[in-house]
Amino acid sequence: MTAAGHARTDPAPIDTTRHAGLPAGVDAWLGRAVPELQGNLRHEVIAGGRSNLTYRITDAAGHVVVLRRPPLGNHPATAHDVLREARILRGLHGHLPVPRVLAVEETGEVAGAPLVVLEHLDGVILRSPADVDRLTTEADRSLIGPTLVDALVAVHRLAPEVIGLGGLARRRDYLTRQLGRWHENWRRSRIRDLPDLQTAHEHLAAAAPEQSRSGIVHGDFRLDNCMLDARWRVQGVLDWELTTVGDPLADVGQLLVYWAQAGDTARALYDPATVRPGFSTRDDLLSRYCLATGTDPERIDYFVAYNWWKTACIVEGVYARVAQGAMSGGDRTAASFAEQSAALAGRAAALAAALPRP
Repeated sequence: MTAAGHARTDPAPIDTTRHAGLPAGVDAWLGRAVPELQGNLRHEVIAGGRSNLTYRITDAAGHVVVLRRPPLGNHPATAHDVLREARILRGLHGHLPVPRVLAVEETGEVAGAPLVVLEHLDGVILRSPADVDRLTTEADRSLIGPTLVDALVAVHRLAPEVIGLGGLARRRDYLTRQLGRWHENWRRSRIRDLPDLQTAHEHLAAAAPEQSRSGIVHGDFRLDNCMLDARWRVQGVLDWELTTVGDPLADVGQLLVYWAQAGDTARALYDPATVRPGFSTRDDLLSRYCLATGTDPERIDYFVAYNWWKTACIVEGVYARVAQGAMSGGDRTAASFAEQSAALAGRAAALAAALPRP
C-alpha cells in the first residue's frame, strides 16, 4: 500500500467528497485529538493506496495531517493493523526518518475501525513514469536507487527491540510464518481458483533456506513507499503495517521485484516508475546492499521468488475486494487486477520451481 498522502507533489487524482470510511463523527474527534487543527476540515482520499485507506486532512488555516484506517469490508484481522503500525512508528521515531504519530483512536467507536493520525511530510513520492518525467532529470534518477538501498540498510541495522519486537529476534521460522500467513489470507479471501499461487507456495515451502539472521523486516519496501526530499534523499520511510522480525533479505527481494526495468516482461507494479532511463539497475542495488552488509548475493534468488508470490497474493486480495465492492479500484477494473495477479502468480510459480532444495 502506498502512503501517498504525505506527498506535496502528488499528481494522482484526489477525491474530495466525503468518503464512507470517514463518517461525520471523525471531524469532532480530530478536533479533540489534534488541537492544532482549527475546524472546517477538508478530507482528501489519497489515490494510490490499495490496502489501508489514507486521507489528507486540511483545516481552514492550511494545517495538514494524514489519517489512516483499515479498508472497508471484511479482511484478515492482521493484514491491515493500523494500531500496530502506529506502535512501530513510535518506536522508530528518532532512529529512522518516519512520520510522527499525532493521535490514535483504538476503539473503533468513531469510524467503525481504528484511526491513526500522522504528521504530514512535505516531499516527493515517485509512483509512475509520468511522475519521473515531470519531477526528475536522468541525473537525479541515478541518485535515487543508492539512497533507497542506504535507507534499507539503516532499517536492517536497527535492533528489533526498538519497535517492541525483541521477542521475535530469537525465532528462526520467519519464512514458515510468512508462507503460512499469506497462504491463509489468500485462502480465506479468494473468490476464484488460481492454481499457480498454490503451486508456487508448495515449491517455496519445499525450498525454504535456513534463516541466517534476524532483523527488522519492513515488509513493503519500495520506491513509492519512500518520500524523497529536494536532494533525492529519503526523508520518510512509510507504510509499516506489514513490519515484523525475520530475514532482512525478504526486503531486498521485494525491492528488486518492484524495481522494474525497461524490457521486463513481468512487472509487480501496474505502471512502475523505474522503467524510465537513468535509474540504477537491480544488479546495482543488490551489489550496494551486499557490500554494505556483507551479504552473499547468491542467497537472494529464493527471496525474489518468494516476493513474486507474496505480491501475487496481495494483488489477488485487492482483486477480491474490488470485485466485491469493498474498495475502489481507482482508475482500474477488477478484471485488470485479476489479470495482473494471475501473471504474478505465473512468474512466482516458474521461479519457485527452479529453486534448489536444501
